[in-house]
Amino acid sequence: MKSWTDRLNTPGINGITPSPRTIADVVEGQPMLVPTARQVDAFIRAIPEGMDMDIRALRMALAIEHSAEVTCPVTIGYHLRTVAEPANEDLERGMALGDIAPFWGVLDASTPTTRKLSFGAASVAAKRKREGLEQ
Repeated sequence: MKSWTDRLNTPGINGITPSPRTIADVVEGQPMLVPTARQVDAFIRAIPEGMDMDIRALRMALAIEHSAEVTCPVTIGYHLRTVAEPANEDLERGMALGDIAPFWGVLDASTPTTRKLSFGAASVAAKRKREGLEQ
């Protein structure tokens, strides 16, 4: 089984395709960005310290950045975990907090992806508190 770091570094196929169906706020046929994990990681790293962004805003900003109307909500959920898990592994290996993707700027205790993280919501809440972000 691949590690989270391997998953993050796996070259993915990204692009813009018509949405195959209506799901969440995506309407069938809309030009939809299907990002790679690295694209999501890079975007999250660009969020300034002390600023947060909800997942809907992240999806919209990524779509605009890549000339699409929407970003795939399923892919984003998967990639948020693919960004957070290796970042946490890096912290456990001693990397500085400022050198990892600040996933806590997007994830919070109420985000469904947070419940799936191996290190738990309390860790995310502590990082959000450290930066003065709402819980």
